[in-house]
Parts: sequence; structure tokens; C-alpha cells
Amino acid sequence: MPVNRFLRSRSGRLRLWPLLIFGGFFAVYYFTHQENVPVTGRSQLVDISPEQEAALGLQSYREILGQADVVQGGEAVETVRMIGRRLAAVAEDPGFEWEFNVIDSEQVNAFALPGGKVAVFTGLLPVAGNDDALAVVMGHEIAHAIARHGAERMAHQKLTQYGALAVGVAMGEMDIQTQRMVMGALGVGAQYGVLMPFSRKHESEADYIGLLYVARACFDPTEAPALWERMAEGGEAPAEFLSTHPNPATRIGNFEEWMPEALRVREEHCAESTAP
Repeated sequence: MPVNRFLRSRSGRLRLWPLLIFGGFFAVYYFTHQENVPVTGRSQLVDISPEQEAALGLQSYREILGQADVVQGGEAVETVRMIGRRLAAVAEDPGFEWEFNVIDSEQVNAFALPGGKVAVFTGLLPVAGNDDALAVVMGHEIAHAIARHGAERMAHQKLTQYGALAVGVAMGEMDIQTQRMVMGALGVGAQYGVLMPFSRKHESEADYIGLLYVARACFDPTEAPALWERMAEGGEAPAEFLSTHPNPATRIGNFEEWMPEALRVREEHCAESTAP
């Protein structure tokens, strides 16, 4: 059979070998890069060392602070650093070099980067309203860093990219329109079926771990549901499956479910402060 006729006969076929190679790579990669999240014990996929992750966190933190209006002192800074020190003292010790700063911004937000680099935006302070509610937010962000959620997201994104590459090679003999349709569908599926659900899972896990940190540090965990009721007043949230975060109603329900455990933890760690 002439070569050109042979090639035409194979036009439009899916090549299986790229998918088989990716499947083998996925299995080895996944099972050789497993760690356990502190507190929850959940298995997670992480492929960089804590030192590499901390270096990336420090670089990002310095870039953010360099472009932001950092509050140099005052009551807000002292409060944030007091809460941060108390939470860090009761969290699992990953060897972080903790740093707490306040950024003058209307954003109702806070963040914690790998290595223990934390910042709180001034826009969050009036919404929190008190130290206990602010501790809930900061505990949540600190939990993200200790649970290595950033490194886990990087690993998931890497696998998604490798998978897309394998599919692209496998479809190399198909017409361009078919390739575009399949790759578009895969991209949407990965975003809404894998990456976003994992992100919501991380948020809920950070809520749970952070709530226990709040309790261990002798703050009042019952402020968590009230905080998210106030957060919900800021506007209508998108449908949960379209978001990287659980909606406020879901978070409030989770906090209420976890509250008996948090109160027991607080009683165990803070006997003197909870005594009548």
C-alpha cells in the first residue's frame, strides 16, 4: 500500500500511546508524591519541598508589600500581630519564620503565604468587628499555609497541563476543528470538575483547621458563623459550583457542625480562661 494512502486511512484516529504513557506517569507521580495534611490527616499531592515553597512565598510576599501601602504601626498592627502570634503558637510547627503585616486597602481580605508570611487588609477590620472574628479569618489563612494548599494546587495544575498535552498528542491526526472542540471541553471539565472542587475542598479544610487553631489559642470560635453572616451581607455570591469558595451558607453550616468539637478543644486548652 502506498504511504500516502496508508496515512489517509489513519486520518482522524485517536492515538492511544500518549494516553497510556500519561496514565503510567500519573500513577507513579501521584503515589510517589503523597503527604498528609496536619490535623485532618488527608492525603495530598505535593511535589516541591517545604523549603522551595517557602522561598516562593517569601518572594511573592516581598513583591506584594513592595507595591502596597503597608501600615507601619498603630493599634491595628499591634492587634494583628498579637492574634497572629497566638495562632502561630498553637499551630503545627513547620519551621515557618512568621511575619504579620497590615495593608491599607479597602479589600475585605487577608492572606498567608508559604513560610508564614501573613497580611491583613484594613478593609477586613470593620467587617470582623472584634479580635475573635479577626482570629477566625487569620486562622483560616494560616491553615492554608500549614496545610500546603498552594503547593497542592500547583501539583494539580501541573497534572492537568500534562494531561492536556497527552490528549493533544493523541488527537494529532484528527482535524483541527475536532481537536479544538475536544480540548475546549476538556478545559471546561478540568476547571469545573477538578480544579474548582479541589479549591472549595481546600477552603473548607482551612475553615476547619483554622477554627481549631482559634479554639486552641483561646479565642471564641462561636464568632465564626456570625462573621460569615456579616460577610454574606456584602453581596450575592455566585452559584457554588462556579466558585473557588463555598458559599457563605455552606460555610456557616459547616461551622455549626464543627462547633461542639471546637468548644471542647477550647475547654481543653483554655481551662483558666473558660472557668466561671
